[in-house]
Amino acid sequence: MTLLTIVLLAVITFTTRYLFLHPSLPVKLGPKMVSFLNFSAPAVLTAIWVPIIFVHEGELNVNPLNPFVLSATIAVIISAKTKNIYWTVGVSLAVFVAMKFFL
Repeated sequence: MTLLTIVLLAVITFTTRYLFLHPSLPVKLGPKMVSFLNFSAPAVLTAIWVPIIFVHEGELNVNPLNPFVLSATIAVIISAKTKNIYWTVGVSLAVFVAMKFFL
């Protein structure tokens, strides 16, 4: 049953993406839909990172001493200042590890 579900989901995903991405098919999105779809990536990413940073053990945790909140805040600041992914990941990871180690 599980294998059948995985195969069916793979077929559905492939089919829906193929219909919109293959250039020879006559399916074209309108400008309003393309504009609307520009918001899908930020929405999905936000749905992924918000629970990781702010929800722990089923409760909302916005304490400034929360290592997740502090390292995410530092990551945002460093990425805005340097525009360098290596510095952003490195420094925020070092802050996170230091917070977990010392607290």
